[in-house]
Amino acid sequence: MINAPAKSVLLFGATGTIGRATAKALRDAGHSVCCVVREGAKTAGLPETATIWPAMSPTGAPQFDAADIAAFDVVVSCLASRTGAPKDAWRVDHDANAAILDRAQAAGIAHFVLLSAICVQKPKLAFQSAKLAFEEKLMASGLTYSIVRPTAFFKSLSGQVARVQAGKPFLLFGDGALTACKPISDADLGRYLTRCLDDRALHNKVLPIGGPGQAITPRQQGQLLFDLTGQPPKFRALPVWVMDGIIGILKLGGRLAPPLRAKAELAQIGRYYATESMLVWTGETYDADATPSFGSDTLADHYRAMIAGDVAADLGDHAVF
Repeated sequence: MINAPAKSVLLFGATGTIGRATAKALRDAGHSVCCVVREGAKTAGLPETATIWPAMSPTGAPQFDAADIAAFDVVVSCLASRTGAPKDAWRVDHDANAAILDRAQAAGIAHFVLLSAICVQKPKLAFQSAKLAFEEKLMASGLTYSIVRPTAFFKSLSGQVARVQAGKPFLLFGDGALTACKPISDADLGRYLTRCLDDRALHNKVLPIGGPGQAITPRQQGQLLFDLTGQPPKFRALPVWVMDGIIGILKLGGRLAPPLRAKAELAQIGRYYATESMLVWTGETYDADATPSFGSDTLADHYRAMIAGDVAADLGDHAVF
C-alpha cells in the first residue's frame, strides 16, 4: 500500500467509460480531480466532487493557457479517437495530446500519465502510428511519464453476448485460437492509472497491463458465454480472407467515393484485432507470461452482469459483430 500526499489532477477524456472509471479511482484515492471536457459534453457519471471544466473545443483542441493549469501536479490523459480513422486519430491521439503536453510543460507540471494501447507494439494502422508518435514526444519532453498500454477492454469483447443469448452461433475468425488477450475492466484500469501517480516503479516506463488470470482466446470467450447462458455451443468460423476481400473492395471503391476509404480503414482495424493478439510482443511471438496482470475483475464477472441485465453493452465503435 502506497501512502502519498493527495495530488491535484487534470483528467482528459473523462467522459469515456475508462475516463469515468479513472475519475472515480482518483477520487477514491483522495486526489483532487478536474475533468477537462469538450463544450457541451455529457458529464453524467462523473464524481460529484470532481470539478468539470469545459475547456476543450468540440474538435478536441484545448482552450486554455499554461497559466490556467499552473496549480496542478499531474496530467492524466485518457483521450482516444472514437473510430481510429486516420484523420480522427491524428487530431485526437496525437495533436490534442501534444497541445496538452505543450501547456503542461510551460506550466511546470511534473508528471504526465498516458492511456495508450498495447497494439502499438506492431503498428500497421494510422491510429497506432498517431499514438506512437505522441508516446515518443512525451518520452522526449523531460516530464516524468507513465505510458499505460492495456491489452483489451471488456466492452470490446462483449459484442456477441446478445447473439449467444438469442441462440445464435458465436462468430470466429479461423479456428478461434488465432489470438488471445488478458482483458482488463475499466475499474481495474482506472485504479492502475491512479497507481501511476505515486508508485515510482511505474514512472518513466512503458507499461503493458492486462487483467487477472490466464490469456483467453475468442473460442474460449464463446465457450464461456455458452456455459453462462446455458446455450448449447454453436460456433461459426469465418476465414480471414473474407475480411481481406471486403477491404480490397472498399479500397477500390474509395478511389471514387472518399467515405469508402474510411470504411476500408475501419475494416483493416477489425482485421488487425482478428489476427493479432493483445499481449506483449517479444519481437518474435506474443507472450502471455510476459504480459503483467492487475486487478480482480474478470471477463466472466462482466458477462454474468450483462446477462443479468446489471450492466449495459456500451460498445460504441468497439463493436465488431
